Amino acid sequence: MRRIAIFIVLLLAGCSLQGQITLPVGSHPPALDVPYFPNKAYAVVWRNWNLVPLERIAEALQCTVTEVEELGESMGLPPSIKVPNTYDEQMYITVVRRNWHLLPYDQLLTVLDKTADELSVALKEDDFLYIKLGSLKPDCAPVYYTQPTSEEKARADHIRRLVKKYFPDVDTPGVPRFDFIDHLKNTKGVPTVRGKKDEGLRFIYSYFGVFGDPLTNPELDPYPDGLLARLASHGVNGVWLHVVLNQLVEVGGVYPELGAGSNVRLRNLKNLVDRAARYGISVYLYMNEPRAMPVSFFDDRKSIQGVRKGDFMTMCTSTKEVLDWLSHSLSHVFQKVPGLGGVFTITASENLTSCASHNLQENCPRCSKREYADLIADVNKAIEKGVHQSAPDAKVIAWDWGWYSHGDGSEIIRRLPKDIWVMSASEWKTPFQRGGVEAKVGEYSISVVGPGPRAQNHWKVAQERGLKTVAKMQLNNTWELSAVPWLPVLDLNAEHLSRLAGAGLNGYMLSWSLGGYPSPNLELAQMFNLNPGLTKNAALDQLAEQRYGPEGMRWARQAWAAFSAAFQEFPYDINTVYNAPQQYGASNLLYLTPTGYKATMVGLPYDDLDGWRGPYSRTAFADQFQKLADGWEKGLRDMESLMDRTSPDKRGVAVADFAIAKAAGLHFRSVANQCRFIIARDNHLNGGGMEELRRMENALQAEIQTAVEMVALVKLDARIGFEASNQYYYVVQDLMEKVLNGTYLLDQLLTNELNQR
Repeated sequence: MRRIAIFIVLLLAGCSLQGQITLPVGSHPPALDVPYFPNKAYAVVWRNWNLVPLERIAEALQCTVTEVEELGESMGLPPSIKVPNTYDEQMYITVVRRNWHLLPYDQLLTVLDKTADELSVALKEDDFLYIKLGSLKPDCAPVYYTQPTSEEKARADHIRRLVKKYFPDVDTPGVPRFDFIDHLKNTKGVPTVRGKKDEGLRFIYSYFGVFGDPLTNPELDPYPDGLLARLASHGVNGVWLHVVLNQLVEVGGVYPELGAGSNVRLRNLKNLVDRAARYGISVYLYMNEPRAMPVSFFDDRKSIQGVRKGDFMTMCTSTKEVLDWLSHSLSHVFQKVPGLGGVFTITASENLTSCASHNLQENCPRCSKREYADLIADVNKAIEKGVHQSAPDAKVIAWDWGWYSHGDGSEIIRRLPKDIWVMSASEWKTPFQRGGVEAKVGEYSISVVGPGPRAQNHWKVAQERGLKTVAKMQLNNTWELSAVPWLPVLDLNAEHLSRLAGAGLNGYMLSWSLGGYPSPNLELAQMFNLNPGLTKNAALDQLAEQRYGPEGMRWARQAWAAFSAAFQEFPYDINTVYNAPQQYGASNLLYLTPTGYKATMVGLPYDDLDGWRGPYSRTAFADQFQKLADGWEKGLRDMESLMDRTSPDKRGVAVADFAIAKAAGLHFRSVANQCRFIIARDNHLNGGGMEELRRMENALQAEIQTAVEMVALVKLDARIGFEASNQYYYVVQDLMEKVLNGTYLLDQLLTNELNQR
């Protein structure tokens, strides 16, 4: 996941576990309390129930499995299940997040069944996980089981009665988590359509791929045949993987300590390449290189050391040795894995790579004497050289992300070799006005329709030099909302695609780590790809009839138009996109007093309204989400009409699509509710009277209702709440916990109200 120039510095003051491994703690503030549970042992059981084996919960709490079961049953939790072994990889981020404020590291490691070294690597390498957690570990006291007191038993019974009241079918299981993977693995009934290279590049990421090191465990295959077949039938002819080059180099090479496990990774990569080729799909590698190395790597290599940041140092790309290593390493990979489609690069920001990647080149005695454009171009040249040494027809795509900190990168493009393609995020710098704010979009936007001036300028410069060009888009979803597999805002996508149709582009990147589901949005893109002269309305009519039949076409078009109009009220800002609670919806907890915690990047929103809203006023921000939610309701009414009128053979699709649309609307409404609560809470704490208490109560009641409605949807569709790089944002018991949280706060407000009378 790309971010504004950040770098994880993990070796902070922390607690030493299992030998010399030190896990990071950062500022280590006090953890948040959970006063609606009888004690924290109950909270640990609640939050880990049916996510990790009961034996691990018991081991962490130092009690028996029977005692864990008794705590869970006393709170009315659903029957326990045998937790699948795959959860250890597929759910561990979800488990880390839900225990971050409950358990110290030693107990967290027990629950995860990980070593300190394994967790350290995950926090550092798995898509900025430690950043997502706030770059700090809350100070958690150890939590151990004790025999419940009569008061604790009474509180547990109160929870059980609340669960039964709000969730009377709690014991009725919903669809299993990751049910969609079994569906996407199945090739039965999927059209045998092969992607075609001569139709231009259209590549995408797996909907459910493990983001960290996907080539070590074939059981966690990010691209099973069923998914490849579906993507091909939706016009996709490329998929991509996140890799680290020093894990793919030959063992015993120039730097002998690198390359451990490379033979296994390359063998699994070759298997994937061969399987994908059967569907006309090529595999591309994401290159963010050369990765910075620990300072100790340079003890005997002073001649190649570049700039230092924390405990890492760059391999200076102003040295021939490093550029040659980069080229040789890529040549090795493409020689060992014939048939690879190519690579795409990010050469500025994200992970620390070259001395210029974080604009630190002035600290390097070599790079400080050279132009930034040359430094960035050199890395791309070295990668291109290595790839084409072994695979002359492979594509090398240079992504302009971060160049000159997202300004004009034309000078870099002018220095690139003729065989490199240039990719730009289409919507970047597009102006918009909402909620009294005039601004320009960064990226990850569907609500602001591109292309923007930065991409158009970069494509123009590249095309004038004879370079091929690619638009990076997010067609299914964005961080505006990623907790549903696709957003039914087809009018916005059709407008964007129709604008790009005449831009002379050679391809599209259809998603980053989010947005890889084979959806009607991808089918829409293929329509424009095959027929660039297609009008927006003709494309939408054709897609609506194809998906819902002639009886449902009118209602689908009306629903899509309403959703698209509503989505244009989204209060876009990069702070909102990354920090606001739209990914978590009603599962995000509320507090009667400010927590003091800052919202984290697509991680933990807390109650940090001022960190969510960017340039919008508090009221305007809440109003925009309210407008979005209210406008979305109009589309849902049309979807209800669609379900009533579509033919029986199309009704199942319509019902499933309605659930996704309704879930999205509830997420938006929840953000508005949370904003209203926090505004009223802060006003009340600053001297506001009974009126503010009433507003808080209304917001809490609305949130409880939203959580209840969300539970029904989550039990119906396992895709809701999931995103590949964050795994499940929430599960059913998180939404149930929000009801406990909300009813507890209502009781506290009633007490305050009585005291004020």
